Amino acid sequence: MALAIVAGALSLLAIVEPASAQTRSNAQAEQSARLRNQGAPSPTLPPSGRYVSESGEGFMIDRSGSRPLLRFDRREETWVLRPMAAPRGDVIYRNDAGEQVLRVTQGGAITVFTPRSPGGSPASYTGAGQSLAPPSLGPVRLFDLMARRSVMLSQALGRLVEINLDGDESEALCVEALIVTTDAVARIARSPSARSRLNDLRSITINEGVRSNVSYSRGRLVVTVDPRQGQAGRPSSSRVIRALLPEPRVASR
Repeated sequence: MALAIVAGALSLLAIVEPASAQTRSNAQAEQSARLRNQGAPSPTLPPSGRYVSESGEGFMIDRSGSRPLLRFDRREETWVLRPMAAPRGDVIYRNDAGEQVLRVTQGGAITVFTPRSPGGSPASYTGAGQSLAPPSLGPVRLFDLMARRSVMLSQALGRLVEINLDGDESEALCVEALIVTTDAVARIARSPSARSRLNDLRSITINEGVRSNVSYSRGRLVVTVDPRQGQAGRPSSSRVIRALLPEPRVASR
């Protein structure tokens, strides 16, 4: 499957004793390795469903796959969470850019971290949720999506931007990458302090490879997905933004 759309012509973003500290550090490292191998720890992994934070932000958690997924209300991006051991038996869930998204205590208390609440906001379960697995569109709907995303960027940047999609193993993963990437670019375009970094952007390419990656050079933004990793093989908007902005100045969530 290889498609190219060009925008505009409908060719188509503490203080402790040293020994004690070392012991705790080693224990946390061992726990982190165990979490990575097992996917996530059941005692501190939030159940699937919908949650709302005290700051008013709602989000969904889906535990049906090998890694927990999270999506905020009114957002199209699904975040693949990676567990890491923290002090007191807590577990921190980060995205693929290393940003803290959730912190869960041994007792199951959840704190969510967002640009609105960078210091964290307690969240509670409110009810059943839905699957966050990416959809498959088929060629007609895929072309329509590329056209609409191309028009969106054309209007945001005021010039033609070529969009290419080349993938044979996982159309759904490529589609999700396309949505995440174009949203990230549009978000940067809306930032007065960062918009100029897109002056040279001329094309966006979504393809498949042996590992996920994002690169930006000479006006070409290339996002590579790894179908073997499932949704964990799709770079997040944070990684796209970091590729475009070496020192990100645009909120990633």
